[in-house]
Amino acid sequence: MARDVRTPVAERDRVALGSRDPTARSRPVAFPAPLRLIHEDEDLLVIDKPPGLLTIATERERERTAYRLVWDYLAAQRPPRRPFIVHRLDRDTSGLIVVAKSPAAKRHLQAQFEARTAERDYVAVVEGRVRAPSGTLESRLVEDRTLRVRAGRSGKPAITHYQVVDRRHDTTGLALSLGTGRRHQIRVQLAELGHPIVGDRAHGSRRNPYGRLALHASRLGFTHPGSGDRVSYESAPPAGWV
Repeated sequence: MARDVRTPVAERDRVALGSRDPTARSRPVAFPAPLRLIHEDEDLLVIDKPPGLLTIATERERERTAYRLVWDYLAAQRPPRRPFIVHRLDRDTSGLIVVAKSPAAKRHLQAQFEARTAERDYVAVVEGRVRAPSGTLESRLVEDRTLRVRAGRSGKPAITHYQVVDRRHDTTGLALSLGTGRRHQIRVQLAELGHPIVGDRAHGSRRNPYGRLALHASRLGFTHPGSGDRVSYESAPPAGWV
């Protein structure tokens, strides 16, 4: 291999151009912290987002987002790719997000979310002792100009199913599944029930022993846009929650 441009070339020599670093193409691209990669293939990524990180940019924060971190990761691959957001988690919620690698995969996945065939399960710790072992929360939610979400007759329908998995002296651990996917749906509906999520000051929580919102997206299931198979991924909630 020649590195000097002045190297003489004979008439029958074969010339191939490449990277100055012969190992550059074979080096794996490091996945960006603080995200955790759960799964990746040609069509999508499933990532585990920590609390305190936005999914996508807002007017106040444009750089430090899960989307930007995944963008940089895919752009560094060969060939470079770009991410397409399918759904979001609140800044303070941790857990699983699926990100598409093409417009077609995005449309396929979003259609499942809209048709409510995608499975989205959460774990939460709420204040107080929830009496019923299971139940369904149904309400209508309104989002105002300041992006605050509240219950209101003119709002869109919201459905959340819950099951008690742990009862303690003054808190309850819940497993939740979404019937609909409205913004702040779980947080508003549990506060309406009289059991705000621990650490959710915006919706009435008076304590924060974990130093964060006690809500984690623990399971995500859908039909894979490439293979057509039904797939699911899981992420355990923080230790000590349930």
